[in-house]
Amino acid sequence: MISLPKGLFEFQEDCVSYLINKTTEAGGKQTIVVKSPTGSGKTVILIAFIDRYIEFVYEKTAFVWLCPGDGELEEQSKEKMETLAPNLKSMDLQDVLTEGFKEDSTTFINWQMVTNKNNKSITENERKNLFDRIADAHRNGLNFIVIVDEEHKHNTAKANDIINAFSARHIIRVSATAKQSKLDEWYEIDEIEVINSGLITRAMYINEDVEVNDNLALSTESQYLIELADKKRKEILREYEKLDKDIRPLVIIQFPNSSEEQIERVEKQLEDLGYTYDNKMVAKWMAATNDKINTEDITSLNASPSFLLIKQAISTGWDCPRAKILIKLRENMSEDFEIQTIGRIRRMPEAKHYDIEVLDCCYLYTFDEKYKESVIDSMSNSYETKRLFLKNKCKTFQLEKELRDLDYGGIGLADIYGNIYKFYIEKYELGTDKKENKKVLENNGFIMGDKIFGCFRRGRFVTFKDIVMEETKDYGEISYKVSTHEHGLDLLHSIDLIKKASSMTQENVRAILRRLFAAGPKTKNKILALNKLEWYAFVINNAKKLRDDFRKVASQDIYQVYRGQQRLYLEPKKAIFTIPTEDKVRFDPTEKDIEIFLSNAYEKYTTQMTVDGLHSTSERLFEIHCEDRDDIEWVYKNGNTGQQYMSIVYVQGLGKQFLFYPDYIVKKRNGEVWIIETKGGEQKGKSKNIDRMAENKFFAFKQYAEKHNINWGFVRDKNSRLFINNTVYKESLSNDAWKPLKDVF
Repeated sequence: MISLPKGLFEFQEDCVSYLINKTTEAGGKQTIVVKSPTGSGKTVILIAFIDRYIEFVYEKTAFVWLCPGDGELEEQSKEKMETLAPNLKSMDLQDVLTEGFKEDSTTFINWQMVTNKNNKSITENERKNLFDRIADAHRNGLNFIVIVDEEHKHNTAKANDIINAFSARHIIRVSATAKQSKLDEWYEIDEIEVINSGLITRAMYINEDVEVNDNLALSTESQYLIELADKKRKEILREYEKLDKDIRPLVIIQFPNSSEEQIERVEKQLEDLGYTYDNKMVAKWMAATNDKINTEDITSLNASPSFLLIKQAISTGWDCPRAKILIKLRENMSEDFEIQTIGRIRRMPEAKHYDIEVLDCCYLYTFDEKYKESVIDSMSNSYETKRLFLKNKCKTFQLEKELRDLDYGGIGLADIYGNIYKFYIEKYELGTDKKENKKVLENNGFIMGDKIFGCFRRGRFVTFKDIVMEETKDYGEISYKVSTHEHGLDLLHSIDLIKKASSMTQENVRAILRRLFAAGPKTKNKILALNKLEWYAFVINNAKKLRDDFRKVASQDIYQVYRGQQRLYLEPKKAIFTIPTEDKVRFDPTEKDIEIFLSNAYEKYTTQMTVDGLHSTSERLFEIHCEDRDDIEWVYKNGNTGQQYMSIVYVQGLGKQFLFYPDYIVKKRNGEVWIIETKGGEQKGKSKNIDRMAENKFFAFKQYAEKHNINWGFVRDKNSRLFINNTVYKESLSNDAWKPLKDVF
């Protein structure tokens, strides 16, 4: 089983589940394309998939992992598998040529080793070549699953000949820049989910503090951008030092091709600022010519170089999370966009956010307009920004804000288990007698035994409507004797169903289910003692009931559950919030007919900052609503991350603290202060709210408002009207808890 300190992130689990489903379903397409943003952990995802496939899908299968580059990525991926999943069998090309392909093995092969026409691994010689070993594997009944890493680099005839030679049952192509095709299965990892995990930066700021100057020549553009980037680098370094982090941020300077004079000019400009090759502050890596200076340990978090000079995009697989800033220089003719370089500055050095804006973001400086627009089009979280200044009347305003207690790590697995055990005991009135517990659970609809039960449709249907109508459905029942070999995948799907409902890791769900219901070492607080086959059947047959129970446990009022237990300290830390005297605000430079919001707390806050893509519908409507009123003194749009912003702590059902940032603080002319959180509204009766933690936030928000005697509410939109709720959380806007905003606010 793959071993990670925090387990897989939910988006990684979802991708693994998708790959399992598509590689095991009948009639599925051969090729599966996965678009995985740089920094999302695609190697971890693929290793987890292989691990789970071997454990739950009982077929004679060999995996082939095709890697790009000159051999480094192949070795990195193989070493990562051996570290994370030492139970798995890893091989390289030499092993295969000597021994042949093995069942349940993963063979890591570098593309250059098999696509070079002079390479002996694919040519005739005294011993068996790669094609001979593939033929041997097929004769021995082995199926192949081929993984194409960084698939965009291998769409050549020669590469396809190699892939086709395997006659693979499935081909999985993975890349940050994958393209969708109707011929293939398609899966795209949501970039926002990767951001929320802390693996990559929250946002990219483009040309921060850059002032347009038409008089700048190409020779002086670089100096201007370098000085801005260096200022930002020093700012980032100071914040790391405040946190006592030994991390040295890196600036990457990318040159166009045929730019030798420009490179020399930049080297001189850096020298004038005190950065040289001799003092190890500057490094160079020109991949095409293998020209390297000071690159030996450049990926280390505390490496000496502060600037790295490159020409082409950095080679695939290069991982340097301390890289935070990119300067993309231009020539008179703009070059094609290369997204891979952007990906190199988006990783977080410790795979987590610090809730400090300057550390949680990355920065691009360029006068290459084509490149800039390509970045904005390709990334959901890349922006141009303007610096705004706070109006004098807002500078004395204060509120108490809440911060997470970083020393509090949430409740442990033992406490989670205890909570779930207590839930089952109370809900079903269970005791310590496991035989009696079995009868009670059967009486409550749980299926026992070692058979798996399924349903099939039967009856006569005239129209398609008849088929889908619930009242016309007639089911027959069928049962199978459970088999750990044949039903491993069913067990996996059942555990995955429970995982998604409880926000727990798959490993923890499985461990808790075994401890609750399976026989084994004597353990306190066990409900049943099922043997292995009975446990398999129990989880599979009762997956939906277990899912619903786990969901109820996860949604419990955590404060009520653990009240009075000091070891489960849940109180947040406190601090004073004041509105930042200046702030960087995202804007759309293409927006026309610009209007200033006079009610906003900042000078020169305009409609350029409220366009679709930067603000939600409910946010835009709320700001317009406030602008049109005479009783509003000012409106402050809060940031969505960072220590300088207003924050409230909420606790999810399993006891872990999180921060949320209410969208608006409003002061009325009569002195009333309101804090408003906007959420997605409704459209044609369907909710647009995508926040799974909305109810938890609502409860925490209500507690905060009552404690501080402050006005508050959740605001959502429906048919261009706004509704507010500050009583009891209800998802449907048709509920009486939601009132027209104008009647309350």
